[in-house]
Amino acid sequence: MRTIAEINDKIERKQAVVWTVEEVKTRVEETSVAEVAREVDVVTTGMFEPMESSGALFNLGHTDPPIKIRRCWVDGVPVYSGLGAVDLYLGASEMVEGVEGEETRERGGGQAIEDLIAGKGLPLRAVGQVTDCYPRASFETTITRETINQFYLFNPRNLYQNFIVGVNGGDRLLYTYLGPLQPQLGNAVYACSGELSPLLNDPELRTIGIGSRIFLGGSIGYIVGEGTQHFPLQKRLPNKTPIGPAATLAVVGDAKQMSRRWVRGCYFKNYGPSLMIGIGVPLPVLDEEVVACCAVRDRDLVAPVIDLSIPRRIRPTFGLVSYAQLKSGRISIEGKSVRTAPLSSIRRSREIALELKQRIDSGEFTLTEPTAPIPMDRSFLPQNVWGSRMTFD
Repeated sequence: MRTIAEINDKIERKQAVVWTVEEVKTRVEETSVAEVAREVDVVTTGMFEPMESSGALFNLGHTDPPIKIRRCWVDGVPVYSGLGAVDLYLGASEMVEGVEGEETRERGGGQAIEDLIAGKGLPLRAVGQVTDCYPRASFETTITRETINQFYLFNPRNLYQNFIVGVNGGDRLLYTYLGPLQPQLGNAVYACSGELSPLLNDPELRTIGIGSRIFLGGSIGYIVGEGTQHFPLQKRLPNKTPIGPAATLAVVGDAKQMSRRWVRGCYFKNYGPSLMIGIGVPLPVLDEEVVACCAVRDRDLVAPVIDLSIPRRIRPTFGLVSYAQLKSGRISIEGKSVRTAPLSSIRRSREIALELKQRIDSGEFTLTEPTAPIPMDRSFLPQNVWGSRMTFD
C-alpha cells in the first residue's frame, strides 16, 4: 500500500495521518481493518516499565596527567571500567557499595542514571592502573551530563515482547524482580502493558528492525539489534502473539537529550535497583496486515502465571490468563480470587504513544528504513544443556 519513504514525505509535509494504537483498535471495531489501513499512515505505541538490563555508557575525558581507570564508583555505585582508559559503563541494576559502619542505601545504577539525566552532579572516584602513558594512580571529581563527553543509554535488553505473571504459592513473603509477592497466592503482579505494548502489536517484527528510530527516554533512540534472551520461537497463539517472554530488542540513545520524566530509577526491596524507561515505537502502516496485528485486544493476549516460590529455572505454572483478566484487578487461580497489579504504568504508556503521535504530526519525528531485520529464528540456550564442565586437578 505504501512505503516508509512515502510516509516520511507526508510527515515532512505535515499531511501524515497518525493514530495511537488505542485509536486504531477502536476504529477497527467501528469499521474494518481495510478501512483503517487506507486511512492511517503511522500507528504509535508506548510502554513505561522497569528494564533492568539497561545502562549508561559514558566517556569521562582525559585527566592531566592521564589515568587508565580500572576501578570506579559514581555516587558509591561501582562502574565497569574494562574498556578504554576513561570509557565507563554504569549498569542500571548495579547496587551501591556500603561503607563499613553505614547502612546501605536503597540506591543503585538506575538512580544514578536518573540523576545524571536530570542534570545533577554526582561524585566520581577512580583508581587507575599506572603505566608509562597513564601515570596517574587515582582521581576524584564531580560529574554532570555537561562535563562528560558521550553519555548514552545503551540497553542490551528492552522492549520485552510479553512477560510472566508472578505469584507466590509458598508460605513466606518473597521479594522478587516483580516486587513483593504475598504468600499463599496473596497477589499477582504482571509486567507488560498488554494491548499497548509495542511488540505485541507487531508480533513478527515486520515493520521494525536494526536502525529503526524510536522514542527512548523522551528523546530519539534507535534499535541496534536483537536483545539478550531474545526468544522469538516462543509458542504463539493463532493471532501470532507469544504466550510468554519472547522477542527482545537492544536499543541506544543520547542520554544528554533525555528527560527525567521518562527515565526513572527504582528499587525493589530486598532485590535491588532497576530503571524505569519510557519507550515508544512507531509502526508504519505498509499494508493491511499491520493494522490487523494492531487490532489485537487485551482479551486476545495471554501471559503465563508462574509460581516464583519454586527456586528452579523451570517453575510450575497455573496456566494462562488474558490481559483483560489481569487489568480487571482479579484473576482466578485454582478457584481462589487473587488481586492483580501492573508493574508497568498503563497511564504513562498511553502518554508516550500520544506524545510520539504529536511529534510525528508536527514533522519533527520521521521514520527510518531498517538496515536489516531482527532474527526470528533464535532458540533459548539455558546453561544446563551443556552439563557440568568443571574439572578438578
